[in-house]
Amino acid sequence: MAETQKKAEEKPKEKHTIKIIEDRCKGCEICVVYCPEDVLAMKDTIVSVVNLDKCTACMRCELFCPDFAIYVDLPEKH
Repeated sequence: MAETQKKAEEKPKEKHTIKIIEDRCKGCEICVVYCPEDVLAMKDTIVSVVNLDKCTACMRCELFCPDFAIYVDLPEKH
């Protein structure tokens, strides 16, 4: 059992990603305002991920986006 636990500890955690559909983003900045960790920022008139490492996958950006332009892609659990 100790070997199994050791192997699980060595396996790197899969990180979630944030996908932005630029054609849908109208630059309203709602996702930027609701992000508690300042992961997102505006670049010109489109939202951009500027610090994914700080993202806690709270999903607020996705939930509040009125145009369904941003998605938090969580890794599959096995």
